[in-house]
Amino acid sequence: MDHYYILALLVFSLNLLPAFAPPTMAVLIFYKLNTNLDTAAIIAIGVLASSSGRYFLALATKALRSKLKREYVENLEHIGKIVHRNSKSVILYFLFFLISPLPSAQVFEAAALMNARLLPITIAFVIGRSISYSLYVAGAATLKQHAMSSVLVDSMKSPWGIAIQILALLGIYLLLKVDWSKRFPR
Repeated sequence: MDHYYILALLVFSLNLLPAFAPPTMAVLIFYKLNTNLDTAAIIAIGVLASSSGRYFLALATKALRSKLKREYVENLEHIGKIVHRNSKSVILYFLFFLISPLPSAQVFEAAALMNARLLPITIAFVIGRSISYSLYVAGAATLKQHAMSSVLVDSMKSPWGIAIQILALLGIYLLLKVDWSKRFPR
């Protein structure tokens, strides 16, 4: 039972990090290959712990809005309203989390900075990650144990992985700097 708690705490903690955390799916696959934990439990814990971690990351990021310049906040609110104009935004969030190569930390941070509704985004994240984690963890049994260990380590030090994280952080910075009211007038 302790392994389940450790997995939940590990996944939750990693998803609180704003950048440069190893992918949750790599941790779940590592657990599948190196423990006797139930596959369904690994998936459920992964989905719930990662979703909770991302939600709390977004709440912490939202608390930082008061520290931003007023013009940044106004720009962010403008783009947030544009995003939420579409009543089908939850479906778009779901598709984004299902197929996006972007790190979800920065997506949640950007949503929080835009003052977007976090619950629909989190629900879409849960649905998308339920599907992707199920596919990854169920397929993990076919991977060799030593290969997965190197994938986990490589994911943390890969130049491409680091570049994607840096670009995602740059994207959040640019989100602040763009005058969205000029780009998308009401």
